[in-house]
Amino acid sequence: MNAPQPITILQTPVHPVTMAQTLGLVRRFMAQPRLHQICTTNPEFVMAAQRDPLFRRILWEADLCIPDGVGLLLAGRWLGTPLPARVPGSALIYHLAELCAREGWRPFLLGAAEGVAKETAHILQHIYPALQVAGVYAGSPALAENEAIVQRINASSADVLLVAYGAPRQDKWIYRNRQKLPTVRLAIGVGGSFDFVTGRAKRAPLWVQNLGLEWLHRLAHEPWRWRRMLALPRFALRVLFSVKHET
Repeated sequence: MNAPQPITILQTPVHPVTMAQTLGLVRRFMAQPRLHQICTTNPEFVMAAQRDPLFRRILWEADLCIPDGVGLLLAGRWLGTPLPARVPGSALIYHLAELCAREGWRPFLLGAAEGVAKETAHILQHIYPALQVAGVYAGSPALAENEAIVQRINASSADVLLVAYGAPRQDKWIYRNRQKLPTVRLAIGVGGSFDFVTGRAKRAPLWVQNLGLEWLHRLAHEPWRWRRMLALPRFALRVLFSVKHET
């Protein structure tokens, strides 16, 4: 199973995949002897890529850019290149943990606040008792700490790497270290997923998600995010006034 050709939204790639297809591709990636990078693309990613050439290049070079954001689904329809489904990173982490438990793959959880990765690992191991976690570490994406973190991951012989430094820092961390992690087959930036697993952040009710208003629910509970949320109306306007359909 190969990744389908991505569609482009404002010159940013998004792969038209479902959750099932994503997990099928994960199996394929894990069978190949190199690191594969997955990016959880959402409208904030797309807008960040407009002003950050390195981040845009990372997205284009990633093995898979999943559509994590209802805004991408709406944009795809408007542009005449519909996406089949949303693949939220906050749900993908559970599917990955289940798959790791079943296949014997050992994930390393990197990032978030001190102690959050460890708590996330305990919760996932409680849900999936066969899950073997290679290691956990908060650390930081700062260059000064880069080599020490790489050594820690390599010493763990991890197969899968989940990085929770927030975009684009997590994606840039993976990109710059992709040749330094010989045992890792899959690396994915998971944003705030550890906070969702541990209950530090609350997912919106399903009916709110279905209406495409999860961003509003999150803003109500985390008002400090308002500056980042400004990317959403900017994204909508850019897409609405796109001169041509992108393929």
